[in-house]
Amino acid sequence: MFKPLNVFGEPLEVCSKRPMTGFFRDGSCNSGIDNPGWHTVCILATEEFLAYSKQIGNDLSTPMPQYNFPGVKPGDRWCLAAGNFLRSLRDNIAPQIYLNATHQVILEYVSLETLKKYAVDVERNVNS
Repeated sequence: MFKPLNVFGEPLEVCSKRPMTGFFRDGSCNSGIDNPGWHTVCILATEEFLAYSKQIGNDLSTPMPQYNFPGVKPGDRWCLAAGNFLRSLRDNIAPQIYLNATHQVILEYVSLETLKKYAVDVERNVNS
């Protein structure tokens, strides 16, 4: 498992426990080598983004009771896979994100400056 630090090098905050998110289903966007999707970006789901995600084959909104998954709804936080976040950036539909709950490994693919453009976190870190 990667060291659980956010994009500021601080302890990684919980993204969501309702719905329970994260590759390890512990509420955190922590990751590791056993997580090829690197579910590391804590997003704020919107209706528009959930429709986009479904369109590209990543249906986050449909409940799957067999997996105890209620589906992500607008307003929920969710750990998004790095590849899907990068694709949404390219397609100009990237969701807002919580930097304090986004794992620092995403910085290997996108700059902190770019991430800050989508941040909804507290002001103290957005300007760091």
